[in-house]
Amino acid sequence: MGLVKGVALSTRQRQRPLGLALCCLYILQLLLLLLSSVSGIGVNWGTQATHPLPPSTVVSMLRDNGFQKVKLFDADSATLNAFANSGIQIMVGIPNDMLYTLANSEQAAENWVAKNVSSHISSGGVDIRYVAVGNEPFLSAYNGSFLGITLPALQNIQSALTKAGLDTRVKVTVPLNADVYESPTNLPSDGNFRSDIQDLMLSIVKFLSDNGAPFTVNIYPFISLYTNPNFPLGFAFFNNRSSSSLNDGGKIYDNVFDANHDTLVWALQKNGYGNLSIVIGEIGWPTDGDKNANLNYAQQFNQGFMNNVNAGKGTPMRPAPVDAYLFSLVDEDAKSIQPGNFERHWGLFYLDGQPKYALSLGTTNSNGLVPARGVSYLAQKWCIMSPSASLDDPQVAPSVSYACASADCTSLGYGTSCGDLSAQGNISYAFNSYYQQNNQLESACRFPNNLSVVTSNDPSTGTCKFRIMIQSQTVTSGVEGGRGFSMSSFVTFAVAFLSAFL
Repeated sequence: MGLVKGVALSTRQRQRPLGLALCCLYILQLLLLLLSSVSGIGVNWGTQATHPLPPSTVVSMLRDNGFQKVKLFDADSATLNAFANSGIQIMVGIPNDMLYTLANSEQAAENWVAKNVSSHISSGGVDIRYVAVGNEPFLSAYNGSFLGITLPALQNIQSALTKAGLDTRVKVTVPLNADVYESPTNLPSDGNFRSDIQDLMLSIVKFLSDNGAPFTVNIYPFISLYTNPNFPLGFAFFNNRSSSSLNDGGKIYDNVFDANHDTLVWALQKNGYGNLSIVIGEIGWPTDGDKNANLNYAQQFNQGFMNNVNAGKGTPMRPAPVDAYLFSLVDEDAKSIQPGNFERHWGLFYLDGQPKYALSLGTTNSNGLVPARGVSYLAQKWCIMSPSASLDDPQVAPSVSYACASADCTSLGYGTSCGDLSAQGNISYAFNSYYQQNNQLESACRFPNNLSVVTSNDPSTGTCKFRIMIQSQTVTSGVEGGRGFSMSSFVTFAVAFLSAFL
């Protein structure tokens, strides 16, 4: 935006004598440039996967699907290099575990900007527009660990960008969870920032306003449904035709996203920042791992959201289209499941870059999502429970527990895509997940007492897919792909699974 202002000033100085018509032409060009700088739908790309797609493949997939913006959770050099001259605008991320260092050292902030921003912009042709400092750092799960260091980290990164001459081009923000504001009555007009962090939030809001940066917030209607069994289902979706709605002083809210968004608008307005721009850092719906996380609901939610965006529809308090990043591009099978088993299933695409469901983004001539190209797979074979093995074998329980703790069994359980499997089917799924994540090594299908065997017959059934991994480097980034929780053991889930199915 600052660069646009510079262009406008220089042309106005040079062309003033050419008359009103030419002046209007330049104003029109300026407006078009301003609009182009914020237009288009974005998407989050997290890399917490055991077999991630190559960055070049992902960049091609983003372009094929018409995504103009992408939000990252770190500043990995190989990833950023893949975006060189791609025409895609980037929000790079700084993980929470770096906030302390950046908050306490201006030099560390300058070094970070030089390595992860300046170098890629100056010589790499990477269009970095934002730096996201931290990820939902004020979640209650962190017990206040980041309360005193987030703002200083923001300030030091801002100072480093200014020193590097990039402050008009690259803006600093902090993606926050929607729990930083609240309404005691659930009416948006009663919204304000959480009382325990009110002063801190106002300091951050002032910082964002002073530096022309947006307030970035992650809003998840699915979580409302997940945490409250009495939450009205229809109110979680757009184009709600149920009786659930809110009347707030004549403004009608028929979905929770609009109500949540405008609660933030009211909080900003009450504190003197009613014009501060808002970016939706994450919004989406998972497809597995919970009874309400399925393909139908995800398609309904994301298509409803995109229909509103493409129709130019905003919220009652801000009628203009929202600026948003869908969450997320691909599934991440190595993410923490501390918030819930659904955490590994937010992708519009499966791990291999194949679309999960029909979704029209309105960005291409295609009526659906375009799959990743040139993906190579491991061999067509699976690891299953041996037909000769017994469910009563004492090695079954520890073997399944080990497989699930080491791999991904989040598609098992009540209401999930593999929730209808037999006991043998559940065991086979666990074995195969471990086998695939370990690149189909023979030793990965050698469970004790000959419990397992390799087969060339696909054991998939109904909605339950026994997936084959792609050929990829099995290196997992240490950065959470959104919803910032640390990794936790899967043993608890495995024990519960065994109790339910054996």
